[in-house]
Amino acid sequence: MATLFFYLISSFLILNFLLENGLTLLNYFYPQKPLPDFLSKVYSQEKYEKSQAYEKAKLRFGLVVSIVQFFVVFMFYYFGGFAYVDHLVRNVSNHYLLQNLFFFGILALVSDILMLPASIYQTFILEERFGFNKTTLKVFVLDKIKAGFLVIILGGGILALVVYIYELAGSNFWWIVWITISLISLLFTAFYSEIIVPLFNKQSPLEEGSLRNAIEAFAEKTGFRLNNIYTIDGSKRSTKANAYFSGIGPKKRIVLYDTLINDLEEEELVSVLAHEIGHYKKKHTIVGISLSIVQTGIMLFILSFFISKDTEIATSLAQAVAGNDEQIKASFYLGIIGFSLIYSPISLLFGLFLNYVSRANEYAADSFAAKFGQAKTLSSALIKLTVNNLSKVYPHPIYIFFYYSHPSLMQRLAGLNKTE
Repeated sequence: MATLFFYLISSFLILNFLLENGLTLLNYFYPQKPLPDFLSKVYSQEKYEKSQAYEKAKLRFGLVVSIVQFFVVFMFYYFGGFAYVDHLVRNVSNHYLLQNLFFFGILALVSDILMLPASIYQTFILEERFGFNKTTLKVFVLDKIKAGFLVIILGGGILALVVYIYELAGSNFWWIVWITISLISLLFTAFYSEIIVPLFNKQSPLEEGSLRNAIEAFAEKTGFRLNNIYTIDGSKRSTKANAYFSGIGPKKRIVLYDTLINDLEEEELVSVLAHEIGHYKKKHTIVGISLSIVQTGIMLFILSFFISKDTEIATSLAQAVAGNDEQIKASFYLGIIGFSLIYSPISLLFGLFLNYVSRANEYAADSFAAKFGQAKTLSSALIKLTVNNLSKVYPHPIYIFFYYSHPSLMQRLAGLNKTE
């Protein structure tokens, strides 16, 4: 059975690589149509050509990174790299908890080191070339350090808890971990903007003035109680603009990037907020959390069959992950690695479904804004954001289907036109 798992995992790695990069190439060579008149008035030919060059540069970079990642992961797997790390952690400690922490810690550290050149290139060369980067070396280094500490503290803490439950709960492992992770996810969603975001960005309440008055007036008109409107210093890293809704219940807040405030007119900013309020009114946050919890439960239930202690499946899967090494013993960490590779086709299906739901939610939030007379101003805001961010106007429809959580600009504009 170990041999079967070994070749099954190898096949999934290769097929996933071919699918991912085949879609990238499909999108890369997809011909861009001439801009319609209403877009050409705000999107100069020079800017349009620059956006195409930017998108192609990103796709080429992504393709190179994907090829390198595939080669490293496949070689590491095929030639027993996981077996080497397994032997290493077993020699360092006999305690199951420390073994799991060391194993995943080593993999995370090696992965981060290998990806560092790509991260540096993307930030300081690719984004810099097209005028987006505002990240200083100091900010870049501090971000890496802070992210590393979060991985160690939060990631390590959650991993330790999951492993502890696995060792004690036996066959009940999956549903106890499911409940635990679901509760952690709810807490994380509620307090993300208050605890995590301030580690990386400064958030400030939106100042009193005409913009805040306009936002509050619109919120009151829609019956949306809004006490927390914040701005965030996104300009310290990039010129790109964004806005998002976070939190649940009394912790809900709307956050505007300072770049967004600089790029859009007051009426356009209100329309963007109308869209975000639409997400809340349509209960998209609750739907997203619910779907995530269901997906996690299904994943853990299936996982329980692959990592049950002292079973032939668990032992065979561990041996397959270790390069088909028959001397390897079953372990939680090797089972997790093997399962994550075998689970990839199911994960792909979940991803397609969640992206479909996300795109539907975007249309619904746009429609909500349009019902309150924001269709034209929201369209204008979307066009400006596309122009300023050099986003691709005509991505390949199949690429959208697989990877886009939001509809393309032209799809959203068409949807808004129907609601007017």
